[in-house]
Amino acid sequence: MESVDPAARPIFVVSDSTGDTATRVARAALRQFETAKNTVQVFSNVNDRATLERILKQAAIQGAFVVTSLVSADQREFANELSKAFRILQVDVIGNLITGLSGWLGEAPQSMPGLLHRTDAEYFRRIEAVEFTVKLDDGKDPRMLPLADIVLTGVSRTSKTPLSVFLAYKGYKVANVPIVLDHQPPKELWEVDSKRVFALTIDPESLQQIRRQRLKTMRLREASSYGDLDYILAELEYAEQLFRRNRQWPVINVTKRAVEETAQLILSHLAGEGVINDRREVGQL
Repeated sequence: MESVDPAARPIFVVSDSTGDTATRVARAALRQFETAKNTVQVFSNVNDRATLERILKQAAIQGAFVVTSLVSADQREFANELSKAFRILQVDVIGNLITGLSGWLGEAPQSMPGLLHRTDAEYFRRIEAVEFTVKLDDGKDPRMLPLADIVLTGVSRTSKTPLSVFLAYKGYKVANVPIVLDHQPPKELWEVDSKRVFALTIDPESLQQIRRQRLKTMRLREASSYGDLDYILAELEYAEQLFRRNRQWPVINVTKRAVEETAQLILSHLAGEGVINDRREVGQL
């Protein structure tokens, strides 16, 4: 083979998935060499021997350095055989790690290309859920309520926002709709599949304490009706009247319940693994 200028020789990244991980590793390593201007060519979804052999033959012709990221043990073994036969410099960025972990864990690897990509997809799904949830916090944009996986409704300070965010980080698109005394909720709330709506309530004395602390934090007058027990009782009664309009909505009493506990109740109910039985009249709270 004719001598090739080192700066003109490419780096071949060969993967049985997207090749993103190996490409990042190759580029990061390349930055350590000041004069290196070599191109990186990515060959993704290489899942058969014929394709792998064709690529490595081309690598031999071009004097390429080969970086492989092959999850399939059969493909890794074949790549090593071809590299020796074609006298190619090849680095396997995942094979040794998989083999080492397999021995350490005492478990055979799944050898399924694309699992990392699936994890990335799950990550982006959670990001999308969080963005949706923030956009629909506190009754914003009710027209999008039918797109929510979960809809929470209740009076102020019943943990709607923290609960929404907690569920969003688990990948659920959540909307929350506040109930305000003598104000009708948006009509879209009644159009949402009732199986996805969860009504939140709380003991009036506990709510009074929470609201009074909120008023202090906000440096607002404690004389505000927001923290008045009679107003709170009237607001909870009004909320209960709305809840009665759709008896299919599970009612969850969040008094002394952690956000995580309430979230688990909701998810178990959605999965059909548990029934929420907190529905009761305000006078019984």
